Amino acid sequence: MRFSLAALSVLTLCQLTSCSTQSKDESSKTGNIAQEASAKSPAKTTPTDSSEAPAARPVAASRPSGAVSTGDSTLDSLTFAPPAGALLPKYRIFAYYGNPHSKKMGVLGKYPKDEMLKRLDEEIKNWQKADPETPILPALHLVATSAQGAPGKDGGYRMRMSDKTIKKVLKWGNDHKAVVFLDIQRGHAPLGPEMEYMTKYLKLPFVHLGIDPEFSMVTGAKPGTKIGSYDAADVNQAVKFLSKIVKENNLPPKILVVHRFTQGMIKNYKNIKLDPNVQIVMDMDGWGPPVLKKDSYLAYIQKEPVQYTGFKLFYDNDFRKPGSRIMTPAEVLALTPKPMYIQYQ
Repeated sequence: MRFSLAALSVLTLCQLTSCSTQSKDESSKTGNIAQEASAKSPAKTTPTDSSEAPAARPVAASRPSGAVSTGDSTLDSLTFAPPAGALLPKYRIFAYYGNPHSKKMGVLGKYPKDEMLKRLDEEIKNWQKADPETPILPALHLVATSAQGAPGKDGGYRMRMSDKTIKKVLKWGNDHKAVVFLDIQRGHAPLGPEMEYMTKYLKLPFVHLGIDPEFSMVTGAKPGTKIGSYDAADVNQAVKFLSKIVKENNLPPKILVVHRFTQGMIKNYKNIKLDPNVQIVMDMDGWGPPVLKKDSYLAYIQKEPVQYTGFKLFYDNDFRKPGSRIMTPAEVLALTPKPMYIQYQ
């Protein structure tokens, strides 16, 4: 039996967070999508993790002496620099997704920091065995702007994570020699200002960007009630934004991850313009049985190529249908084109 990926995914992928540590805005926000999509099992929060960082991974050199200043002493103290030049396709990026304030949003916040990072390293070993020829860079993919079920003071239906929260995850990445993605679920807010909010973080050479069409509510619907979309013009806006940061700060190319699991989430893909300063990854983001995920990858990623491709796996949701299971690394790497960005939620 065939299942609609949109029908399978829309509620589960909307399990966002009633964030509740560190920031007053994050702790007091109500009406979030997690409460609506998970009414029978409301999101639980995790305590602030103050344990020491694990030993550094020997995957990259130290920060170059000419590194750009962000204007923030805390950020400028982060010393990790990924390998020089463009990361793709020389490396495969392997990311854990989520938010440290929510156990339900993804594996990044499901476990205490040290356990999460240990699991990340163990999972990477499985993928390295499946493709020994391609080195893997670990990554943390933080939902840094979270769509919300309530409009908020400005009607944006989104909540930006606090500076403190973002810096915490950046430090995790820095200490673990992992690149970091800051993901935007814009809700009703314009994309431009949401990206501008991330500017000082994106000046760091190990920080990249993700944008999620599912929560780009161009129809005016409340996030979580409909699947949103981006047009090629929106993707081009993000590319232009990142390219400017790269050129102004003499950085290696940035990666832009664009999530997708339906035909309508990305419109006019042929009009997406490539830029040497930005590497675009179209990430197949839906959950369901392997046959459905493979079909969706073929229909929305392979048949509508942009540049590089990604694939998302779900520790919980890929098991939700009877007989379903999570795909193995070998199965994912047998896809054409072979995904260069792997994400686990």
